[in-house]
Amino acid sequence: MADVFKALADDTRRRILDALAVRDGQTLFEICSHLIARHGINSSRQAISQHLAVLESAGLVTVQWKGRSKLHYFNSEPLEDITQRWLDPGKGTA
Repeated sequence: MADVFKALADDTRRRILDALAVRDGQTLFEICSHLIARHGINSSRQAISQHLAVLESAGLVTVQWKGRSKLHYFNSEPLEDITQRWLDPGKGTA
């Protein structure tokens, strides 16, 4: 669970998740374009790729290869586990 909180601590990573929540299955290029157009975040593709790796290791992003394109998808399950822990303590782990 600590890796989820670490991943969410960064504003750029939260904006990446926002972009994927609006439209799943985006490529790195599409995510970079979205961040520039909507938020003025002009990070390098390598920096965004590193953010995506953190999100993926936390389980918040999953990937699927379609031909030569790597598509990124938002996975809300780790967030559901966190909310269930505090909002429904009877079902969470203590």
